[in-house]
Amino acid sequence: MKTIMVIGAGQMGGGIAQIAAQAGYSIILNDIKDEFVLKGLGVIQKNLSRSVEKGKLAAEEKEAILGRITQSTSLQDASAADLVIEAAIENIAIKAQIFSQLDIICPKNTIFSTNTSSLPITEIATFTKRPDRVIGMHFFNPVPAMELVEVIRGLATSDEVYKTIEELSVKIGKTPVEVNDAPGFVVNRVLIPMINEAVCTLYEGIATAESIDNCMKLGTKQPMGPLELADLIGLDTVLSIMEVLHEGLGDKYRPCPLLRKYVKAGWLGRKSGRGFHNYGA
Repeated sequence: MKTIMVIGAGQMGGGIAQIAAQAGYSIILNDIKDEFVLKGLGVIQKNLSRSVEKGKLAAEEKEAILGRITQSTSLQDASAADLVIEAAIENIAIKAQIFSQLDIICPKNTIFSTNTSSLPITEIATFTKRPDRVIGMHFFNPVPAMELVEVIRGLATSDEVYKTIEELSVKIGKTPVEVNDAPGFVVNRVLIPMINEAVCTLYEGIATAESIDNCMKLGTKQPMGPLELADLIGLDTVLSIMEVLHEGLGDKYRPCPLLRKYVKAGWLGRKSGRGFHNYGA
């Protein structure tokens, strides 16, 4: 495996592209507009420059890493890819469109991977004629710093594909953990309902957002409070995952009305400047 296309140049896709390029792979970084790709490349360059300043990376190596990343705004460029890692928006209809097109464009041996945080791999695989070569690779934010990759098999995922992705995960510096295909997988099955409960605690007036976060940081030694973490993840993403859990697992996982209200208001967290905390312009 030499060439990887990463679809989506945002926070997750950019991070995945960075660590794969650092590991020596040729990367095609794809998004729907040039400006999105350039923004993603700018973040990668900033991250690498910070590593150079800290003495963790040589300036020559930084340029070599950037030289391994090619810009793309066409899915046709996936014809050169051995692996595609999709990191687009958490929307099943959009993923269906992407993978059905890729299935036509890519050679039969290309592996399709999705960075979905909650959607079923088995369903995503049905959008292709190669369900045995479709697998989940759930990275965590920020990708360069977080060690875990949940590797999720669909019902038809082959042992060969699983082994290939497991080995790739190690090569790019991550720890792969095999997880069964179920709503939210493991981390989000546990984490997102905790965040939702923190939102309910705020909604019911039990404490302020600052107090809730401080209680959880000081009382459970979490590095970030649940509402701070929700703002980092993006409240729209948190809501999407809760909707998947609610649909798949029942009323116990119903999203808090306040979470829905904030998303409708466009208060999505850090990326919009305001969520449960205010981040300014």
